[in-house]
Amino acid sequence: MRRAIALASTARRRVSPRPWVGAVVVPGDEPDHAGYEGATDGRAGPHAEAVALAEAGPRAAGATVYCTLEPCAHHGRTAPCADALIEAGVTRVVVGIDDPDPKVAGQGIARLQAAGIAVDLGVLGDEIQGQLQPYLVHRRTGRPYVVLKLATTLDGRAAAPDGSSRWITGDAARLDAHRLRADSDAILVGAGTVRADDPSLTVRLPAGEADGVEPLRVVLGAAPTAAQVQPAMEWDGDLHELLDELGSRGVLQLMVEGGPRVAHDFHRAGLVDRYVIYVAPALFGGDDGRAVFAGSGASTIDAIWRGQIVEVQQLGEDLRIDLVGRDDAYATRPRRTRTDH
Repeated sequence: MRRAIALASTARRRVSPRPWVGAVVVPGDEPDHAGYEGATDGRAGPHAEAVALAEAGPRAAGATVYCTLEPCAHHGRTAPCADALIEAGVTRVVVGIDDPDPKVAGQGIARLQAAGIAVDLGVLGDEIQGQLQPYLVHRRTGRPYVVLKLATTLDGRAAAPDGSSRWITGDAARLDAHRLRADSDAILVGAGTVRADDPSLTVRLPAGEADGVEPLRVVLGAAPTAAQVQPAMEWDGDLHELLDELGSRGVLQLMVEGGPRVAHDFHRAGLVDRYVIYVAPALFGGDDGRAVFAGSGASTIDAIWRGQIVEVQQLGEDLRIDLVGRDDAYATRPRRTRTDH
């Protein structure tokens, strides 16, 4: 299953809004065989299970198949993977997590079991939940998984009093932020940031690493026609409605980049699923620098938002801190019916 997870990670930037899935077929007569491998093939090609079965050929008969996500049981762009596994004659399927897509939702597992195939569910499930979080949120809520990216000094400042803010962090942290862009389907900034910094919001990675399409660029407000961010989707309205719209367009992950007012509005509305905070070993040393959030915050210590730090990485001289909420972020969100993955 760990190999299947690794295979899935290679497909992420090539397949969204489909789920990035990995599969390994191990012949029944060779349990120590490295296995025949597959990952979701692009935005219209076969699913991971079908790729692995094609590589295994007749050796799939009697095999055990490891797949990170429940095999599908419906006709979409491809035939059902559950049927392909049955036809191949596999005897056991080990599944990481079930698929919340209403078109699957346990039906793939049920079909395999009805055909007499043993199914084990939940192997490395927590790890796979983390890997597929944007897809899972989208299928459960109809909205994208929202990542708020912040860059700050140790004393919590995002820009100097004159508004200058470029290069708070070093090269390694900025490269990591571009990887985060590449993993996202859309990037959002406010019109004020566009006017002040004129960002392009493109993905800039070493050759061979950026194998996905450029994310959709979203501006809150109106961007100048000559701005580098153009062409962009411009939005002037409710943020909840914006997330519904982006979800309907197949955006699984939205990266919110700024500025401080936009960061505040998403945070205050409870719309952030993950905070990615790049912290530089630097100090403005005063209270006149611009904070990472612009707007009113908690009025008492009892009212402050508290989350969980789930990951800390050293990136050159900087730190990346990943923070999520303590409560189930999906419990109160409306569920929408999604299209075929």
